[in-house]
Amino acid sequence: MNAGALPSFDRRALSRALTRASRMSVDELLRTRASGAQPAPRIGITGAPGVGKSSLIARLARVRAQKAWPLAVVAVDPTSPDSCGSLLGDRIRMEDLADDPRVFVRSIPSGGTRDGLADNLPDVLSTLDAFGFAEIVVETVGVGQAEFGVRELVDVEVLLLMPGLGDSIQAMKAGILETADLIVVNKADLDGARRMALELKSTLAQRRTAAAPRIVLAKAGDDAGLLELDALLDDALREAFARRPADARRRRFARYRLQRLVARRLELAFAGLPESRFDAPPEEIYEEILATMARGHRGPGRAPGQPEEES
Repeated sequence: MNAGALPSFDRRALSRALTRASRMSVDELLRTRASGAQPAPRIGITGAPGVGKSSLIARLARVRAQKAWPLAVVAVDPTSPDSCGSLLGDRIRMEDLADDPRVFVRSIPSGGTRDGLADNLPDVLSTLDAFGFAEIVVETVGVGQAEFGVRELVDVEVLLLMPGLGDSIQAMKAGILETADLIVVNKADLDGARRMALELKSTLAQRRTAAAPRIVLAKAGDDAGLLELDALLDDALREAFARRPADARRRRFARYRLQRLVARRLELAFAGLPESRFDAPPEEIYEEILATMARGHRGPGRAPGQPEEES
């Protein structure tokens, strides 16, 4: 996609901008319009904990960056519900990308979000758009059957699975399997990988009304599956852009942003009510919550577990 000299962008300025975006409170964000830049193509990588998302992304990013750079990777790490801290370990697994000037990696904590994403993630992505990134890869936290929020923020959703998940394929049939555009059976050198791929094909053929997602076998040390995934991503992005023109993509992402902000604002209003208020009739509590939301909440701006500036 790009040719000539390697990309040049101010990493320090970008890091400061991302920190500001991720620290803003809900009320600040409700008064702020997202970047007017056209959203870059977005790829979401999701899957259960331990399936190898970070390792695969580290390899995939080098391949994608050969034709779409600068490329950004946003890795969401889980926030502890007890300490409100986050290890941000995904970035450590991608340390091989540190010497690649075409790639920028940012780890962010999930904060209070429970759909595999992170607080303020729409504004983090919008900030990357403003800095002119050609493509963005979003890695979710480890997810389960019904956590497919990433679908609303990306153009193509890639689901990673691995052999040994047993009956979980059956459990996922009415959940995340229905939202994926591509499926990767990772760690395909383990026993049962091909059997799992066949079971997936059979399951999806029975459940999907539209075209079933393509299934790729991938493993470390073998680029065949990686290159196949890269080619399928190109096809899937073209199809996604054909379905949704530029303005439709922008409005879709803006809708998700506002929906999440309103939901978070509602959560803040609930959190501010004392337990004694819940003895009142529901409609009275509802009116009080609406009034609280209308007044606005002036709480801390930084999401739980949000780190200081990163480079």
